[in-house]
Amino acid sequence: MSADQSASFNECFDITLTAEQRMTRESLRRFARAEIQSLARASDEAGQPPAEFFNRIAELGLSLMPIPEALGGAGMIRSPVSNMLNAEDLGKGDMSLAIAALTPSSFINVLLDQASERQQEKYLTPLANERFQVATIALMEPRATFDAADIRTKAFKVATGYCLNGEKTMVALAAQARFILVLAADENNRIAGFIVDGDSAGLRVTDEHYMGLRPLNLSRVTLEDVQVGVDARIELDIRRLTDLSAIGLSAVTVGCCEAVLDYVVPYVNERTAFGEPVSHRQSVAFMVADMATELEAMRMLVYRAASRAEQGLPFHEQAYWCRIFCAEKSMEIGTNGIQLLGGHGFIREHPVEMFYRNLRAHALLQGVVVV
Repeated sequence: MSADQSASFNECFDITLTAEQRMTRESLRRFARAEIQSLARASDEAGQPPAEFFNRIAELGLSLMPIPEALGGAGMIRSPVSNMLNAEDLGKGDMSLAIAALTPSSFINVLLDQASERQQEKYLTPLANERFQVATIALMEPRATFDAADIRTKAFKVATGYCLNGEKTMVALAAQARFILVLAADENNRIAGFIVDGDSAGLRVTDEHYMGLRPLNLSRVTLEDVQVGVDARIELDIRRLTDLSAIGLSAVTVGCCEAVLDYVVPYVNERTAFGEPVSHRQSVAFMVADMATELEAMRMLVYRAASRAEQGLPFHEQAYWCRIFCAEKSMEIGTNGIQLLGGHGFIREHPVEMFYRNLRAHALLQGVVVV
């Protein structure tokens, strides 16, 4: 083990919440219970959330909070820890709707983190609105061996700026987006972000249908000679973007796993077999205990990575651990949730099968829920 790794393992981190963070958590948890959970099943069946959902999200002001006051926002300092906590709390209501709610915030966080002041003024001011304004990120490409460091979408210089050609997949809320941050490689194979208007000529959005995250409207975005101006280019640190996304997506996943545990514990305590609750069976009790242990380990990894990002410390290694560990353990928790319900785990009367389908997306998605 290297000296850096040894220091990393011995390091302490403080995630004591501020009064403002505690108040926000209480508010979002109430919202998740009262609003999101009640809409989750109907939204999954319909393949889209009801219109009132986005109106309610706009009332929370999640997108307005980090935008500077001079640009029409609330002017709160961007906080990876606060954003991570928001993702966890909303994810407990429903993973799909949580990612949908946080999609504009992800776009905003990237610009606050890596764009110039001039670019922030141009693209964030229109999003500082009391109505839900959609802006999204297009990172992933439709190939099995996709690597964020090997972007095939191309951006070539032209007289008026850049011309973009390529194809993106699993883009959240693309059809409703006012702005899409497209990651592309230039003539020198340098990866940058290019902000494309949602109504640009040559931009085509096609619906895609997945087993999970159905209300998120994940789409394929095709770019055929799409023109953007010079000021639409953002010099991105792609690894930083994907690491911040790994933390945020892992936080949503932690929230969904909490929902699984919250559902199965009362179930196994109330369900009887041979004259006693099934939770009295050692195999069932051990499985529930393992789920709780894995969930707590996931949470600690996510909190630690977010804490390091907030402090300005290196966090690439910690974000990687979040992504890998949460992908593995969330599938175990989802699978065990199905197992604990027995035959009821296979029917849609209970939400655990929906939790399971949504959790499978953790290992696939990149570039969403940037904290």
